[in-house]
Amino acid sequence: MKYNRNFRDVISDSPCTFIIGVAGDSGSGKTTFTGSVKKIFGEELVSTISLDDYHTLSREERKKENVTPLSLEANDIGLLEEHVELLKSGSSIQKPVYNHETGNIDSPVPFIPSKIIILEGLHTFSTPRLRELIDFTLFVNPERRIKYEWKIKRDVINRGYRKEDVIAELNARSADYKKYVEPQTHYANAVIDISDSLYGKRVQNARNVYNVTLYQEKLDRTVKNINLNFNLFAINSMSDKNFSFGFEQTKKYGRKMGALSLDGEFQFDVVRSLEKGIEDQIKIPPLSLFSEKRDVNASDMVQLLLSWRIINKRILVESEREKSLMC
Repeated sequence: MKYNRNFRDVISDSPCTFIIGVAGDSGSGKTTFTGSVKKIFGEELVSTISLDDYHTLSREERKKENVTPLSLEANDIGLLEEHVELLKSGSSIQKPVYNHETGNIDSPVPFIPSKIIILEGLHTFSTPRLRELIDFTLFVNPERRIKYEWKIKRDVINRGYRKEDVIAELNARSADYKKYVEPQTHYANAVIDISDSLYGKRVQNARNVYNVTLYQEKLDRTVKNINLNFNLFAINSMSDKNFSFGFEQTKKYGRKMGALSLDGEFQFDVVRSLEKGIEDQIKIPPLSLFSEKRDVNASDMVQLLLSWRIINKRILVESEREKSLMC
């Protein structure tokens, strides 16, 4: 199905609410990989809910009860299921609020659903009901050492925590991560693994270059006339940065998946060809998501590839709705 008008207008006119669920540990980079979705669909059509808001215990209460926020008992999963169902139907909710500055639970606030809602958290699709309600599921899975580096940096700089407290919490929550969070990898439509760049820590730290692998299930159906190609000329001509990419079929996370691995830095023209494929397919104005960069890294590339996967799913949902006249 190829739209002859701006797909943002199609979404805006549709009665459907499309839910994207992103799961992973705290500080794992979940927000990074949905940034392009907001820019492609338009900020006015996309909103985000942090599932930290569904914590049931304050920071002090968790300390007293020796419970981590990764434990299901420290989160109101039942209320989350109820709220996602209401949002999916287009109804507003009174969303709880967890205050990261104070560590307390504040008064709830009204939340009006947008056409696309991104749910980000620890337990985003941890139950059968949540998996049934969410249209696209993603798990972000950096290697442990990288994840710890990111979380320490975020919590100390952005949230004002003491470094020793962050490290102590990371060590205390490791078992709960394995028990409650990591199993969601087996239910994700896509999993992003992040590991050290092949090109060394210097370039990794200076320019945010990592080895990023996108694991995906094979699509049951896809939109026709897709034009989403790598610009091989731009990849191979006059590049002054190191890069690598590869693809293999593998068994990972309990099933057969395709693994696309990218590392290093690519010329902007490479990512521009991917942007143009999206623009042409869904009739939107030029994106230029990374126009301020001379080179783009593997995370930038995977953002766009993942965005296309989500766009494909959203188009198919709309196609099915038009056939049945319901969401």
